[in-house]
Amino acid sequence: MHILIAGATGAAGHALIPHLIENGHTVTGTTRDMAKFAQIEALGATPVVMDGLDADSVKSAVEQARPDVIVHQMTALTGIDMKNIDRAFATTNRLRTEGTEHLIAAKAPNTRLIAQSFAGWPYARTGAPIKTEQDPLDPDPPKGIRETHAAIRRLEELTVSAQGIVLRYGGFYGPNTGLAPDGEQATMIRERKFPLVGSGEGMISMLHMDDLASGTLAAIEHGRPGEIYNIVDDEPAPAREWLPFLAKGLGAPPPRKVPAWLVKLVASPAAVAMMTQARGASNAKAKRELHWTPSQPSWRKGFAKTA
Repeated sequence: MHILIAGATGAAGHALIPHLIENGHTVTGTTRDMAKFAQIEALGATPVVMDGLDADSVKSAVEQARPDVIVHQMTALTGIDMKNIDRAFATTNRLRTEGTEHLIAAKAPNTRLIAQSFAGWPYARTGAPIKTEQDPLDPDPPKGIRETHAAIRRLEELTVSAQGIVLRYGGFYGPNTGLAPDGEQATMIRERKFPLVGSGEGMISMLHMDDLASGTLAAIEHGRPGEIYNIVDDEPAPAREWLPFLAKGLGAPPPRKVPAWLVKLVASPAAVAMMTQARGASNAKAKRELHWTPSQPSWRKGFAKTA
């Protein structure tokens, strides 16, 4: 198949392009910057310029590529500001909403769409600690992340309505991510600027980049139209477990412990909710329907390998 990766120069593109090519697919990758053509070519794909926020640019790129499948991986992250998460995600949220609308309008009727979403804090912060795709998203997101939550919900609604497939990825780690040894978050952990907030009971499901690639390919080959899949590892974990473990693996001192009330004042209620109330995600549906198993089933071994 010919696969168009919309947003090919991020961590997902770096993992996904070589994996798709190794499995016999032809890949075109988009970027807003012609200076990144060499990067896409080095991964084995054909580059094309596309601005996901410009409908004409999207239409031109899709018509030029004529793909069988479009994989929506467009983001615009330059760091996370925990004081104002929505502001940090503002452009990414437009790519999730307007960008998805442009891709759907541009694609041919028989072209399939796979779209990146997130498993974790978007789920309701009540009930079971581990959520399935059937569980509701948070009906009342905390202040500081409401716009981001609304954009994720909109992306999923658009994709499912277009009979595309939504992949709720776990928290990225591995090469080219913030948790790579030289990544932004790993650096913060070394410098003790990534604290353990309150109880640290907030859950997260992790995803190694190799498994992002294999899970996405499994969805392309086996996913059912109009479905949502959690692409996560087997071991959801609270912050009080994974954060000290990763710090130790990075050779860093233990993370500082900061009370939730203080973080709510200096950062945001959303930051507190993530670290104290977020839920993990089950990958049972992806295993069953996509015939997929993560190569790194536990972040414990995956972190050790990465660090």
